[in-house]
Order: sequence, then structure tokens, then C-alpha cells
Amino acid sequence: MAFFSAMILALLTGSLVVATLGPAAAADTPRRGGVLLAVIAAEPPSLDPHQESTFACIQLVAPLYSTLVQIDPYSYPKIVGDVASDWKIAPDGLTYTFRIRPGIRFHDGSPLTAADVKATYDKIVFPPAGTLSIRKNAYTEIASIEAPDTSTVVFKLKFSSASLLNNLASPWNVIYPKKYLDKDPNYFKTNVVGSGPFKFKGHTRGSTFEGERNPDYFVKDRPYLAGYKFFISPETTVRAAAIRSGRAYIEFRDLPNAEVEAIRKQLGDRVFVQTTPMVGQVGIAINNTVKPFTDIRVRKALTLGFDRSTAGKVLYGITGLKLVGGLMRPGSEWAMPDGELQKLPGFWRDAEKSRVEARRLLAEAGYPNGLKVVLKNRNVKLPYQDFAVFAIQEWRKIGIEVENRPLETAAWFNDGQSTGNFELIVAPTVEYMDDPDQFLGRYVTGSTQNWGRIADPRIDDLFSRQASSLDPAERQKLVAELQKIVLENAYYLPGLWWMRNVVHLSKVRNYVAPPSHYTNQKLQDVWLSED
Repeated sequence: MAFFSAMILALLTGSLVVATLGPAAAADTPRRGGVLLAVIAAEPPSLDPHQESTFACIQLVAPLYSTLVQIDPYSYPKIVGDVASDWKIAPDGLTYTFRIRPGIRFHDGSPLTAADVKATYDKIVFPPAGTLSIRKNAYTEIASIEAPDTSTVVFKLKFSSASLLNNLASPWNVIYPKKYLDKDPNYFKTNVVGSGPFKFKGHTRGSTFEGERNPDYFVKDRPYLAGYKFFISPETTVRAAAIRSGRAYIEFRDLPNAEVEAIRKQLGDRVFVQTTPMVGQVGIAINNTVKPFTDIRVRKALTLGFDRSTAGKVLYGITGLKLVGGLMRPGSEWAMPDGELQKLPGFWRDAEKSRVEARRLLAEAGYPNGLKVVLKNRNVKLPYQDFAVFAIQEWRKIGIEVENRPLETAAWFNDGQSTGNFELIVAPTVEYMDDPDQFLGRYVTGSTQNWGRIADPRIDDLFSRQASSLDPAERQKLVAELQKIVLENAYYLPGLWWMRNVVHLSKVRNYVAPPSHYTNQKLQDVWLSED
């Protein structure tokens, strides 16, 4: 399947876009009933997707919620409706009007109306004081959100947008009931009231998370499953063993090649593996406000001292990390050409030449004998710990001694995203689709995703200009310039781009693995055979 066909920008013609629901007909008749058993590598910091950016949140709760529009689970990156039945884009591109399907109900029995959609997006785009919205920078073009009647939502824009429809299709933008948001905008950090194919059943922190079939789901005859249950374990070997033994049927995020081959060897045709490129990479955020990393020479030494070519060969088999690239996925229309990338620090072909230059820069910056730093990390082995071990070994070659300090997921997010309490921190850049608004907003001054506390007005200007440019060639040029500034100044240290193995028993039917482990997680069309 051609997952990475070229994206088509929304045509600003005012024509009606009709949304569709449901997959193509399955090869055999779906079976109803059964509980899908899955394994997952982490406990989420909270249950509110608006405030989180980890698979540990979205994979658990996505089946409980609906979104306005969504990426077609069977045809990435096509956008189709969810609670929106259709939509219109004004000829000037400044007004987006969505019609909400009638008859949708939240799990508490209350109707889902345009007022709930408006309240949800107000929380995301214009978050109230004391409420975190980590994606609001993707919606700077939105001037206002209106709900003129119960079935209509209107987004008014300050300027035209190259990718607003893409951004509205975010799986993180789940629809909440307005009445709960009015009482407490942080209510959904610990509570679940959705309108999705499944209803919340139970959650034992660090152990399990469960949902049960929603009999009133607005998509006719869905879901097929009676429920789903996740078992939580940060240990890769534990999750792989659960699949080998049949105690779990699927791992949605990834398993390394070594574990995949062991599972295949034991289970044969009783297991199926879907391998796709991942819309994401694992790299290292550098705190640009903390000495010595305020010095560009030290930051450049870090990136020069990391041999990406060797890293891909060493780490692919055990982590899935493989491809060398810049800030946008290699092979995508937004990727920097290899010839341009190889001119930048950290991407030279000659690793020893890079190390010589790194040592020279450290000496010039006042560290002729190297320095000691702390690398904070997530306590999830795949791929965080193995990636960190490789980075530490690389930096030792240029005289930098690094302490690897693993943290539980919530503490890791707090130190990286919320407080900036770190020198270096393993920080993946993973999104739900290939779009510059999603990936590059994290380098904008003041962005809630700007872990490195980068502040460069050139980046801010380029990001704003690319977001509003409707000329694909011009937008590509601006995106390339922005990437070059980040990489030349070593504001962030890109690591490797991911290849994803989704391993599941053959009894799991009608699940297509997209290039992101955030999308196609509602499970409404998944069913279990009797195999």
C-alpha cells in the first residue's frame, strides 16, 4: 500500500467535501464479540489527549472518543469525516464550515452538538488559564470558532492556511462534552466521557486499561469487538513474550526486529507483521538556556560527535531506528535533499573528521579536557535506552562523559516539556502525519512543545510564513530554510527516523498499520476470528 503518496492541499474552491465512514469490505465476514488483548509500553501522565503527546495516552483512550475529522484508517493521508458529515471551504480560504451528524450521543447519554465541538476546539486553540494545550501553535490562523446552531461549526481564519484541514484531523483533538469543560477544563486528565465506539470500563495504573463496546455508537453495526484491554509493561521482552504465549494479541507501537523474528519462528503463520516507515524520529533536546549549551560550539560538538550512519546500522535491529534525515521524514516531500543535509554539522560522511572538529570546538569553548553532562531519558527500553547507550558511547569519543538518567514517563514529560529541568533529554519528534505545521512548531519561541527552549526570531518568521503559504514550491523553500537554521545552530540533535513493526496474531482482522502509531486506534472495524 502506498502509504506515503503525495499530500494534496485542500482546494479553496468552496466545493462540498463529502466525508465517508468505514473501510472497504473485508475479505471475509466479520465476527462479533471477543475482547482484543494488547500490550503497551508505558502508563500515560494523564488521560487528556489535548495535554499529552505520548502513545501511552492516545492508544488507550482513542477508542473511547470521536474527532471532528480524521485520517482515513485505510488510505493515509486522506481525510474523512468523523462527527462531521461534510464541510465547505470558502473561496477565499478564510472560513471552514462543518456540519455535525445528527443523533450522536456521549457515553453519559447527552447529545453531541456543535456547542461541544466549539468548546473542545476553544480549549485547544484558546486554552483557559491553568490549562495546557500543547498543539495550539498549529492553529495560529484561527481567529474564532462559532456554533451558530446545533449542527454547524464555523472556523474563521485570520489568514489562509496551507494545512488547517490536516491539523483538524489530529487524533489528539478528541471531542469532549461542553458541560464538563465548563466546570473544569482539566476534568479529562482523570475522567473519560466520550462518544467513541467503546466506553470506559476500568484503569489500574501501571497495570491495565479496559474499554467495553458502546451499543449506541453512531456508526451502524460497529464496533465488532465486545471490548479491548491493554496490559502495561515498559519491558520489551515482557510484551513480546505476551504475544508469543497468546496472552496478548497485538503490540500497536513497535517491536524490534530481533523480537519479531523470535515470534515468527515460534508462531509461524499464526502471527502477522506489518512494517511501515514511522512518521517520527528519536533525537535529543538540548536546553539552549543552560550553560554550557548556550554556546553554539558546544551544541555543534554534540551533533558532530554523533555518527548517524553507524547508528542506523547498529540500532535498527534492536530498536527499529534506521533512517538518517533532518527535521522532516526522509523520502517525504518536505525532506532536505541528501546533498544539502551532508553540508550541515552532524551529517558529514566522514565520522572521524566530524570528531576532530567536535574536539576542536570544545577546546575553543573552554573544554579542552571535555565535560560531564546528564542525559535524562524515559524508562522505556524501546527505543529510548538503547538509543541513549549508543549516544553516550559516541560522545565519549570526543571527551564528553554522560550520565544516563531514566525517568518514569510522567516525570520525563514534566522535566522536558513543563519545567525545562534538564541539560540534555532524549526527545522524539513523532507526529500523526507528514506536515511541517506538526513537526516544526516545536522550534518556535514559546511553543509548549519547544523542549529545548529555542528562541530564534528567524525560525518564528519562517514558521509563520510557511504555515500561510498556499504555493507548494514556496512553502517547501521556507521549510528547508527553517530546517537549515535549526541544524546549523544545533538547536536540536536529530537522531534516526523509525521503521515500525506492528506484530499481531492472525486472529486480529481488519487492522491496517498506518505510518503513525497515533492514528487508526479507534478499533471500530477490528474483529477477532476464531483461529
